[in-house]
Amino acid sequence: QVQLVESGGGLVQAGDSLRLSCLASGLTFSIKTMGWYRQAPGKERELVAQITSTGTPTYAEFAKGRSTISRDIAEDMLYLQMDSLKPEDAGIYYCGAHTIVAGKENDYWGQGTQVTVSS
Repeated sequence: QVQLVESGGGLVQAGDSLRLSCLASGLTFSIKTMGWYRQAPGKERELVAQITSTGTPTYAEFAKGRSTISRDIAEDMLYLQMDSLKPEDAGIYYCGAHTIVAGKENDYWGQGTQVTVSS
């Protein structure tokens, strides 16, 4: 089992920056890929960015150039720096972790942190 707790959301103005954090606990050694996802009202959850255990990141098109995902494996932390925020970036941001233990794969999610962007 892996537990994930996000923090860092809040109300910001368009053009501002925000840094989200996610603390992992439990069987963190089993985590392979971690990522940030978001869900706006009435929309499906979508990937923002993800990073492998070796530090290779991938970004959604809308996040490229203004987002940076990073991971501190020693501290079991995941971060997302988002710059030049837009009103359409608003939503609940979730931290996700993909684990493999004894050949069995699982996905875990945090409770999410709300991001609101005012225009």
